Amino acid sequence: MGGLINTNLIKELKILIQTSKNSVLQAVNTTMVQTYWQIGKTIVDDEQKGEARAEYGKGQLKQISDELTKEFGKGFDTRNLRNMRQFYLAFQNWQSVNANLSWTHYVRLMRIENLHAREWYIKETIANNWSVRALDRQISKLYYERLLSSKEKTAVEAEAQQKTKELNVDVKDYIRDPYVLDFLNLPSSALESNIEQALIDNLQHFLLELGRGFAFVSRQQRLSVEEQDFYIDLVFYNFKLKCFLLIDLKLGKLTHQDVGQMDTYVRVYDQHHKSEDDNPTIGLILCSEHSQAVAKYSVLNESKQLFASKYMPFLPSEDELQKELQRERNQLTKGMEND
Repeated sequence: MGGLINTNLIKELKILIQTSKNSVLQAVNTTMVQTYWQIGKTIVDDEQKGEARAEYGKGQLKQISDELTKEFGKGFDTRNLRNMRQFYLAFQNWQSVNANLSWTHYVRLMRIENLHAREWYIKETIANNWSVRALDRQISKLYYERLLSSKEKTAVEAEAQQKTKELNVDVKDYIRDPYVLDFLNLPSSALESNIEQALIDNLQHFLLELGRGFAFVSRQQRLSVEEQDFYIDLVFYNFKLKCFLLIDLKLGKLTHQDVGQMDTYVRVYDQHHKSEDDNPTIGLILCSEHSQAVAKYSVLNESKQLFASKYMPFLPSEDELQKELQRERNQLTKGMEND
């Protein structure tokens, strides 16, 4: 018989897995930014033919867009091609492009005409790990110009940092995928009710798996609306996000019905249970198998309140981890092509 698994070992493995996932994200982002820069350069080189021209004909960009879209799908419309062209013109030296920033960061940065301001915002974004939303806020509030003109620079910096801290809180940072429920020792034949009971029995472990700031609220909470009752498997509250988290457990593959049901739960909870001080409720469907079709063609695709994550009854082996990372790499690549 094997002994108890070392909890420090589990923590170390989880850190390794998360680090690997972050590396995949960073690699995909760097490749995309570099590719878009190269596309912009190629367009400009073809446009100029060695001589500056006032404007590249819309007809040429439309033809390029049609051909690229036909071959590679969405992400190459004329607007995005113009952004790539402007990206190259704004950063003609590739060495000046920082791989730590996303394509969306650069789309916002290249609109800044003042080169000194642009360079300053780039440095500050990297140093403070600003999200795109936080960067946009600082630019729109003329943070750079206010610092230059203000005699009380410390006060301006403190105000900006506080607002940025608030803006950088992203619900997605608190939702994991997958969740590893190895501490439950679930049999392959487990039912949804068994999983729910096991989570309650191992609540402390599950709170650690959920992550920062979560507290347990209720199990099988009843929502009564217009003579109809709904029952939510598990309800938590996150003190950092200042919102409720509703969890619905599902065996098998994610379905549109699952998403629709959770959407209803969240809407009802927002209307009848959350207070004015709470942020919008989050709904999380924990399923044993993902469905890319449902994720892409349902409200999950655009909703900031609904999420679906896979749960795993044990930590993956090295081979399984490699397959999972490759699957995520493929999904990320496809998603960026479709943006």
